Amino acid sequence: MGFLDRFLKPPPKPTTAGRSYKCSNCGNPVFFRNSVCLKCQTALGYEPKLARIVSIAPNPETDEWHVIEETGKIDGISPAYRRCANLNTPAACNWLLSDHGIGAKDGLCIACRLNHTIPDLSDPENGVLWGRFEEAKRRMVSTLLALEIPVLSKDEDPEKGLAFDFLRSPKDGPRVLTGHDNGLITMNIEEGNASVREGIRENLQEPYRTLLGHFRHEVGHYFWDRLIQDTDWIDEFRRLFGDERADYGESLTRNYKEGPPPDWQQHFVSSYASSHPWEDWAETWAHMLHMTDTLATAWSFGLDPRQLDLEIEPFPKDVLYQPDEPHAERFLGFLNSWIALSAVMNEMSRGMGSPDFYPFALPRQAVAKLHFMSIVLRTERKKYHSKVSR
Repeated sequence: MGFLDRFLKPPPKPTTAGRSYKCSNCGNPVFFRNSVCLKCQTALGYEPKLARIVSIAPNPETDEWHVIEETGKIDGISPAYRRCANLNTPAACNWLLSDHGIGAKDGLCIACRLNHTIPDLSDPENGVLWGRFEEAKRRMVSTLLALEIPVLSKDEDPEKGLAFDFLRSPKDGPRVLTGHDNGLITMNIEEGNASVREGIRENLQEPYRTLLGHFRHEVGHYFWDRLIQDTDWIDEFRRLFGDERADYGESLTRNYKEGPPPDWQQHFVSSYASSHPWEDWAETWAHMLHMTDTLATAWSFGLDPRQLDLEIEPFPKDVLYQPDEPHAERFLGFLNSWIALSAVMNEMSRGMGSPDFYPFALPRQAVAKLHFMSIVLRTERKKYHSKVSR
């Protein structure tokens, strides 16, 4: 083994399913967004319960589809699937559904049934922009599901469910603002245009701004409501992140007028995280998903951070929120694997003349917050699944 061995015990393992898939019919590599194998033209679909792309064949007598085994034969034991009704829309959704619950009656998969409002598709540009957002949303939802985090629509749980409004600012009206309000996340689809998004990033002096980043950040606000607000975690949250009862509007106004505090890099994962404890949580949540999905992707393609020829200064165990908790070693391995991988990916981006892949540095306090978040998730997930299995 390489340099990283001494602080990667036990060896890290992906915390979500990876992103390496093959067509069962011909063995050709296929990817997360593919709906058909480009080599043999076999239909493909993403099976969210299995967290992978599967090759599928139609039942000639119904509108159902069945999985094709690696032998090339149809699996007669597997569930009968339907393809998402948004497959042939600008959303181009390649997900499958096998359930008959709320949303399924409309033929919408678990990701598409989260949509509350979609843009006016009579304007072709809206369809293009919306499609880009949908691709990013599916990636985000797939990570949540692979982490075994429940994802419920407003139809399934009106009080605590999740929903999305995809809107575009009217020509003569107020600008649509991306944000979260009690489970309803609004996205301004104008940012599906890269030049618009880059202009906003430059204006706000942000090092990173992507559609996927928007989803991960805003869903962080949603899960703060679900996991922290009015729970036993609130006191520890306030100790680590600050008191969220501070006036939110005043905090953001001060941030935009005065900028972040001069020492923000010693305490926060990003400058925006310093504006208010809610934003600190949402930014930290987004980074947790960045790290989780990217590392799982790397491992699934055989890229092991332990084998990288790079000497880094690993984080010690005492930087964690609870250094002696049972999963601390594994979290530390995960964290230090990310430090190594992102450093190499930054150099690769520079080799292409592109901005850094991960233009951030994690201070010790941000690491403690990430560890706290992982403990909250693991604890609440266990409670949820125990309750559901009764």
